[in-house]
Amino acid sequence: MQIYPAIDIRGGKCVRLRQGDYNDETVFGDDPIEMALRWKAEGAEWLHLVDLDGAREGRPVNHDVVRGIVRETGLPCQMGGGIRDEDSIGLALNDLGLTRVIIGTRALREPDWFADVCSQYPGQLALGLDARDSMVATDGWMEVSEVSIMELAQRFTDVPVSAVIYTNIANDGMMQGIDPATLSDLQALAGMGLPVIASGGVTTMDDIRNVKEIADREPNLIGVITGRAIYEGTVDVAEACHIVSA
Repeated sequence: MQIYPAIDIRGGKCVRLRQGDYNDETVFGDDPIEMALRWKAEGAEWLHLVDLDGAREGRPVNHDVVRGIVRETGLPCQMGGGIRDEDSIGLALNDLGLTRVIIGTRALREPDWFADVCSQYPGQLALGLDARDSMVATDGWMEVSEVSIMELAQRFTDVPVSAVIYTNIANDGMMQGIDPATLSDLQALAGMGLPVIASGGVTTMDDIRNVKEIADREPNLIGVITGRAIYEGTVDVAEACHIVSA
């Protein structure tokens, strides 16, 4: 199981939003590359990048920053935000050097297309399942669909997807912990046989321990993303890495 420190990029800076709200932003650093090197020094073996400008515009935007993080850290990185066609997938994997690309909105709208590109890029594409009340949210979290996360995930159990990244957007950036319903959803998704990464709501070391406890029972729960908590100091990356590797 891995800890994925989150680096959310907007306007070339390292920021965090509350519940995906672009009008509720905190800037945590002017240099995302420097931040990435910090998390590597504390033991992170993967990084989770979000191109917030890309999520809003429907295409990757912060190319130079992302390319610099990959080059300077040498760590495998996954990224979401505006990746909705084959050209942007190719750009992300081949030009920016990302290890894994996260697709959410178009996977919901065109699941057959997503299954096809997963076959073209086996083990390199992740399904971004952003949820509110266990229903899928799209378009940078601006819209909530009538599709349940379990219904969508079930469509991809036989697809060579590298991971399913489940984010409860009601919790994201709110520093209120991971609620029991989210933990239940994580266990159910992992029980389908899908490789699952938890995201949204990580606030304290107890949240890390609670996810690890599920992962000990469901080995398909392969990681947890943490963002605001590591910037505000309520989660220590080095200690979290130690907990999940035990």
